Amino acid sequence: MAASGDPSARRRRRLGALSALAAAAAGLGVAVGSVGGGSDDGEKRGRERAEASQAPRPKKGVDRLSLERQVGELLLMSFDETEPPDYIRRRLKNGEGAGVIIFTKNTPDPDSAAELTQELQRAAGGDALVAADQEGGTIRSVPLAEPESAQPSLATAEEAGESASAGAEDLKAAGVNINLAPVADVSADSASVIAGRAYPGDAETVAPLVEASVSAYNDAGVASTAKHFPGLGLATENTDDVSVAITATADDLRELELPSFQAAVDADVPLVMASHALYPGLDQNRIASQSPQVIEELLRGELGFEGVVVTDSLEAQAVLDRSKPGEAAVRSVEAGVDLVLMTGSSSWNDVYPALLGKAKSDPEFRARVRESAGRVLALKKRLGLKGSDPSS
Repeated sequence: MAASGDPSARRRRRLGALSALAAAAAGLGVAVGSVGGGSDDGEKRGRERAEASQAPRPKKGVDRLSLERQVGELLLMSFDETEPPDYIRRRLKNGEGAGVIIFTKNTPDPDSAAELTQELQRAAGGDALVAADQEGGTIRSVPLAEPESAQPSLATAEEAGESASAGAEDLKAAGVNINLAPVADVSADSASVIAGRAYPGDAETVAPLVEASVSAYNDAGVASTAKHFPGLGLATENTDDVSVAITATADDLRELELPSFQAAVDADVPLVMASHALYPGLDQNRIASQSPQVIEELLRGELGFEGVVVTDSLEAQAVLDRSKPGEAAVRSVEAGVDLVLMTGSSSWNDVYPALLGKAKSDPEFRARVRESAGRVLALKKRLGLKGSDPSS
């Protein structure tokens, strides 16, 4: 007999134990198979589970939309008439536009605005974004509707909140679900192009007024828009009319302009409008609405904004000095913009084909379109629009 420490003896004992375990497992397998209806049934269930795990799952949210409709979710259109023309109705019905922006030329008074927006919603199946530029004072897309007071006349958070609440009530009654306000820019001095439109005071003073305005609009169920990121307070000319460069350093902008935008983000502002000015301290070559440094790195990365980024008017001279609207739209979406605002009634004819063509030929751009369309669908869900649930 070999000694207990003999390696060959230990190997024989291990083999014997393994054999016994294998026999026990085989017996157990027979028993289990007999209870479950036989080993063939077990194999069948296993194959069914594997096939189910590999089967295509039902599409949800943005993936239910064709590429053509995903591109459409990125567009806010405009028109010149007091009733929606056929091409606007058709685009809304076909999902070739997320909605429209209305102006005084479309809405002589609040009653006509309500009739117009009802027609737009019928064409869109209740799923249209309807935006207005209702800052207050003389800048009101819906005449006679609040807010009546211009932002420079509102010196406290209470006043700013009350004015926004009044504006939200009138806009909601008129069928408007997005207001392109408040102005979150901080006016540097009386020479600022924004002096007649911004809240009074420095960044520390303006921030709580912006927060109060955004909160009031949120409470009323109207989406507000903080503009014009990263700030136009240092500009002396309007980007609508000329190309503008703001030479402040990145640190200067963080001190002078960004606190009010941070306040808006912290208050859960649904939209932020990107400026068309050039900020060499942030991006030497691209205007803010076309700059990933401004939109992705600063606004989303540093300020933590997760909502919808919308351009200022695509027909601004600061944009047209660089390219036609179609190319500008592509550059903006590449940079991280979600909604392209077209204030010219014919721009869609250039913009939509440019975005769709780029999305079809460029997988990376197609993914960007999908991402932005998803954010727009989330905004529509937030506003309670029909058929806009991105999770269903």
